[in-house]
Amino acid sequence: MSVFDDPGLFGRLWADTYDETGNPDPTAAVDFLAGLAEGGPVLELAIGTGRVALPLTERGIAVEGVEASPEMVAKMRAKPGGDGIPVAIGDMADVPATGGPYQLAYLVFNTLFNLVDAERQADCFRNVARVLAPGGAFAIETFVPDPADFDRDEQVQMRSVTEDSATIRLHQYDRAAQTFVRQTITFDRDGVHLRPFAMRYLWPEQIDELAERAGLRLAERYADWHRSPFEADSAAHISVYRTR
Repeated sequence: MSVFDDPGLFGRLWADTYDETGNPDPTAAVDFLAGLAEGGPVLELAIGTGRVALPLTERGIAVEGVEASPEMVAKMRAKPGGDGIPVAIGDMADVPATGGPYQLAYLVFNTLFNLVDAERQADCFRNVARVLAPGGAFAIETFVPDPADFDRDEQVQMRSVTEDSATIRLHQYDRAAQTFVRQTITFDRDGVHLRPFAMRYLWPEQIDELAERAGLRLAERYADWHRSPFEADSAAHISVYRTR
């Protein structure tokens, strides 16, 4: 299967090192999401290794998860409290959760864009709307695409060089499809190692359209988890949609 149609590929390739790759501190996100949870239950799509879910459970909020990668879930299960979070293994676009209705569902750290097909992104919104309680919230964190980045990304990027290995990163964009493929290539004594990754990026107004078609309305939008005002030059956004 290709990087465009295998939802578990990212986890298989990155699970072993994911927690060491400099992911953001979850404190501000957890504070924000806990305020929306109303006691739960809540659902995290692409729960991964539990970066956000585990501290939410420590606040007494009942969290469930969806994750395409058993390898990622195994990493979470090995952490304190990780074995107590129910997780459905499957494509997050299908929202294959067995519980609910949920007061809150959330997708953090650009993960909506990991769905690299327009219809699957739409499916995700429709299925989240299906499992939310009346008045429930769907919170999303993504970057705002900057066309100026596209040309910069398509240059060869040096990631690391040691006496034993070298790692470079390449991007290729399809502007019309709003997708890119990223390849991280490591050369070492054992050979060549490839870790591909793909995204389909959206501008905030396009995400709003997906939500509207699913019967959700935009309730709040900020530039970050600290509720800074969202402005025309904001590089990211936190958007909260609610059932009608």
